[in-house]
Amino acid sequence: MKRLLFPLFLCIVVSCTAHASKTIDEVAWVVGDEPILKSDIETEIMRMRYNRQKIEGDPYCVIPEQLAIQKLFIAQAKIDSIVVTQSQVDMQVEGRLKFFIQQIGSEEKVEEYFKKSIREIKSELARTIEDQLTVQEMQRTIVGSVEITPGDVRKFYNQMPKDSIPVIPEQVEVQIITIAPKITHAEEERIRSRLREYTEDVQSGRADFSTLAILYSEDRGSAMQGGELGFMSRGKLVPEFADAAFSLYEPGKISRIVQTEFGYHIIQLIERKNDQVNCRHILLIPDVDAGEKAAAEARLDSVANDIRQNHFTFEQAVRVFSEDKDTNQSDGTMLNPQNGSSKFEIQELPPDIAKTVYNMHVGEVSEPFTYKTDTGKELVCIVKLKSKTERHTANPDQDFQTLKNMVTSLRNKELIENWIKEKQKETYIFINPEYRDCQFTYPGWIKE
Repeated sequence: MKRLLFPLFLCIVVSCTAHASKTIDEVAWVVGDEPILKSDIETEIMRMRYNRQKIEGDPYCVIPEQLAIQKLFIAQAKIDSIVVTQSQVDMQVEGRLKFFIQQIGSEEKVEEYFKKSIREIKSELARTIEDQLTVQEMQRTIVGSVEITPGDVRKFYNQMPKDSIPVIPEQVEVQIITIAPKITHAEEERIRSRLREYTEDVQSGRADFSTLAILYSEDRGSAMQGGELGFMSRGKLVPEFADAAFSLYEPGKISRIVQTEFGYHIIQLIERKNDQVNCRHILLIPDVDAGEKAAAEARLDSVANDIRQNHFTFEQAVRVFSEDKDTNQSDGTMLNPQNGSSKFEIQELPPDIAKTVYNMHVGEVSEPFTYKTDTGKELVCIVKLKSKTERHTANPDQDFQTLKNMVTSLRNKELIENWIKEKQKETYIFINPEYRDCQFTYPGWIKE
């Protein structure tokens, strides 16, 4: 997804309102039929200071202008019937509220800190997030699908001042073959037994599901929220988990034990809403048996030796031996989740892989090693260093995608800026005299 061009300056962190100095709610600006209150401006300034964000220029000029830009987008979205779904808003509200609880400690402490009920906080967040998502959708509509040709990229590159051409750090491409050591029947039964005990403890009233999740779940991201995941659609969940979660209809009910690629779960329904569920879960990850790990290492050691002796290629070995579904269709080539490309800076690779690749030569195949995924699963793998690009000044032959992204960003920015200038001309704008003596980015706010 392309990065949006203008900050939205929305008071997502509502805590700033609890500590802002009391401001008389006078109208500072009017854009179309949308007012910008003095309290809106004070709140946004407090939010940015709370988050230690630097404001370039006079905040009483910069902030109102950014809020006014937001109002332009929202007004046009209404005309164009651009709406965001309630499920999109709900998902982000739940995520933001979970963040507050994680930072402050509990729902009760959140209410005390904000001096508002959870219901009031959710309501404010919902309005703010709906505006944010509406602005994003409107910007996407304005930008559309900008087509950038190779000729555009080369023209842009040739016109760039030499001191503005970016420097590309060293990057590598890595191919991988992974095997998951088999989990013994005894270990699987140990995990299932523990999960059955947790279910019985909750059903008998001896324990609370959320407390058990905090204490024992190995999904540490959700464990801090008592195992709660927030509202999720079926498509956001792995199939086995989704089937179990969506089979629950009564809040508080606990699912059967579910096995997924991440481990073993039990799931408790919190609430269903349309096509989404909010649930808690407890994840337990089986321990890998030392003998099974050694067997996987021996198998991959043999595969690596056969590749080195040209009995078959790494790519052929991927198709026969690798259990990594994410790379099986790309000859084992890993993809960078940050940009979707096959190139990584060393520090962007998972630590175990980065340490192995660091001193390898292009074409070299590693010895087998253990790799722990970000989900906690233990795998045995071998890697091949497919390519290495040394640190260099960007050029169209090696860095076409990087330069294309720059051209796209500039083209989008130009489209948005021109749209704002045109929209200023046809929109009613009133600015309180005390806000008029500003050097605005877009002078068209003040009409003669």
